[in-house]
Amino acid sequence: MNNSHKQNAIIIGGGPAGLGAALMLAKRGWKDITVIEKRPSADYYEPDKSFSYQIDGRGQKLTDFLGITNKLADLSVPNTEFYITVIQKDGTRKTTKLPIADANRKTAYWLPRADFVNLLYQEIQQNYQDKIQVLFNTECLEIQTNAQNLSVIIKTKNQHQETLNPNLIIGCDGLNSIVRKTLYEISGQSNLFEMQKFPSPSAGLKYKVLSLPPQFPLSETEDDLSKSTMAYAIRSNFKDPQKAISLGLLPFKNPQQPRTANIINYPDHQIWQLQTPAQVEDFFKQGFPQLPIDKIISSEEISRFTASEGGKFPIPQYCSGLYQIFGTSENNQGTAVILLGDAVHCFPPDIGQGVNSALEDIYIFQEKLQEHQDHLTVALPSYQNLRQPDIKALIRLVQISYPWQYNQNQLQKRLWSINFFLRFLLNRLFPSLFSPHSFLLIQNHELSYSEILVKSNRTTQNISILGGIIILGLILMFTNSN
Repeated sequence: MNNSHKQNAIIIGGGPAGLGAALMLAKRGWKDITVIEKRPSADYYEPDKSFSYQIDGRGQKLTDFLGITNKLADLSVPNTEFYITVIQKDGTRKTTKLPIADANRKTAYWLPRADFVNLLYQEIQQNYQDKIQVLFNTECLEIQTNAQNLSVIIKTKNQHQETLNPNLIIGCDGLNSIVRKTLYEISGQSNLFEMQKFPSPSAGLKYKVLSLPPQFPLSETEDDLSKSTMAYAIRSNFKDPQKAISLGLLPFKNPQQPRTANIINYPDHQIWQLQTPAQVEDFFKQGFPQLPIDKIISSEEISRFTASEGGKFPIPQYCSGLYQIFGTSENNQGTAVILLGDAVHCFPPDIGQGVNSALEDIYIFQEKLQEHQDHLTVALPSYQNLRQPDIKALIRLVQISYPWQYNQNQLQKRLWSINFFLRFLLNRLFPSLFSPHSFLLIQNHELSYSEILVKSNRTTQNISILGGIIILGLILMFTNSN
């Protein structure tokens, strides 16, 4: 880990964080970078992971550094052109353009997760094949401790086991990270690497993704087709909360790409209790009489949807330990380990910061490598000192910013809306005393998560003081009138 040598790195996980970290190291001149990924290929289609990303200014810090933001824009629908059509149960429609909270902030881009992963992989193939090797169909079996370093044991697609001895291990392997679990065990089950969990109204919600054909018909009328660049919210005919659902579709740039509809609800919702494809088909036909279901959802897709286990939104959580160094830094001996993305902070998708916070992790790590000339024994502690408070603030922001958006509780959603617009109004009237709602502040990539939380807490405190003054004034008025 000598600062005069950019040594070999092993990255566990080949999703956006893993490929992004590999590109960052290669851009910095590292030459022996291996990415370990379970999936068979970069463009492998996973229906229950076919959701979309909004890459905002925070995530674009890394894409700007890598020089691929223009390519990202070419594949995406910009948030400046985000239109949504709400289709009611009777077939009536209303299209609105999503308002831009701050015209001065960077344009954010919507694209499918698979497209973003493939963009990163193609960048590796085109410009960094001599520095980065991505091993698909490969699993990290375990990470072993030796006298001075760590060894990574992998199983390749040919079922062969290999032992790798890197100078740097980057854990980008998600919530169930084997890298973090290894650090937890090696440290004697230290709290540093144990995930701390925090409650959220959206945690535990179940989701499935329904695949629809490109430009699917919206009615029986000829040529009444959906537009790929249009977002849709399609309301069901059901009134019972245990049956009512909505289909949410985010925009795609490619008109020939299959659409995906997100279905999100409590685990005890009736749709999750359906056991057969016939039951699922009947549910959709009853729930969405305004749509030509037979033309939209194939029998094969209904069978796949029925068999799919879907997923659950995770509890907001993070670990306070972001790195560990084994051995010494002299003569390139030892192994440094760092955790990035979901491996160190994981939460529901309420505020669209999952991928963006991971990309920002990588960018800030890059800044610390630059500051300390790739000397890991200095760069990693410096990174943790800077990033740790932000990660803690991020988890708190997930709890308070927009957890009621999935219609779990209409009263709570209305109270959230009142709070949102109260802060918006007070900010317009007294900007030095009140900040906008944290959901808007998060979209300002120039503010750290810690700075956003400070502004949000200060506004909450000032609203409480204002409320107290108003109540006191009303009491005095009532007392004087008597």
